[in-house]
Amino acid sequence: MNFWTTLQKPIMALAPMANVTDAAFRRIITACGKPAVFWTEFVSVEGLLSRGKEKLLIDFWYTPAERPIVAQIFGSKPDQFERVGALARELGFDGVDINMGCPDKGVEKSGGGAAMMKNHAQAKEVIRALRRGAGDLPVSVKTRMGYAKNEIAEWIPALLEEDLATLSVHLRTRNEMSNVPAHWELARDIVEIRDKYAPQTLLLGNGDIKNLEEARVRVHESGMDGVMLGRGIFGNPWLFAERVPSIRERLEMMIKHTELYETLFKSNLTSKEGGLKDFDMMKKHYKAYANGFDGAKDLRVALMTAHSAADVRRITEEFLVGTSGLEPETFAM
Repeated sequence: MNFWTTLQKPIMALAPMANVTDAAFRRIITACGKPAVFWTEFVSVEGLLSRGKEKLLIDFWYTPAERPIVAQIFGSKPDQFERVGALARELGFDGVDINMGCPDKGVEKSGGGAAMMKNHAQAKEVIRALRRGAGDLPVSVKTRMGYAKNEIAEWIPALLEEDLATLSVHLRTRNEMSNVPAHWELARDIVEIRDKYAPQTLLLGNGDIKNLEEARVRVHESGMDGVMLGRGIFGNPWLFAERVPSIRERLEMMIKHTELYETLFKSNLTSKEGGLKDFDMMKKHYKAYANGFDGAKDLRVALMTAHSAADVRRITEEFLVGTSGLEPETFAM
């Protein structure tokens, strides 16, 4: 069944972000307020078919509470996409998405991500191969407006001709990265192209959307079916619940997030000891959690010295006692 057809519009989705929207963070978001649909972090199809696949399968961990959830993959070889499509079906995902927009040089070197925009024929074959392997799972694509310039007149039709369930478009080119404002003024042009080539394909816009209120405005102005929100989720797992947490709630959630991360990924251990992810990867969240209040900078500096969830709890409790006079016992989760 194509779950996309059951979603209420406008569709408010969480954009997949490497080393951010992992299994731990998605569980936190689910508890605070779910988006309409989740994506996994993107995973290499070549890697999923290699001897080291077990480590990469960590990025495909999910719980039933996160449904609907889409496996996002990247690569360039059609036969690998066909095999991984079958794997996604076996793992019980609700859909499969191909990343055709990531500007990472390593990803592009393999022919995947944004490099797919340079070879429309290959991109189309990859989609067809994935559909063969994925069976009845809906196939979608996340991409950009073009590589070095606006190419929506050529690139978007090439994708829409492949009968995608959903097409998500980051409204910047690959070369623009995130260094310019997203080109929402072009969103309606993309909708018109969709209506001409594949009116059944859902369109999601992505870029510079900070909250659901702004997302609704963009959908109304553009005619798109929904929006992907990305960086707005940093430090605010309540984004999709449209709830503004107190400083204390935010810091409590930071501790809970860290403890879950450590439990799932054994991040306080080395790889030889069984660690699955580096603890330092968690630290990118602290700048957002500890932000916008007196003493936030000092707290962030202290958190950068942490090596475990216990360290984060201790540092945060000491900060709160020093700034508010509250006893640590009142801060227990």
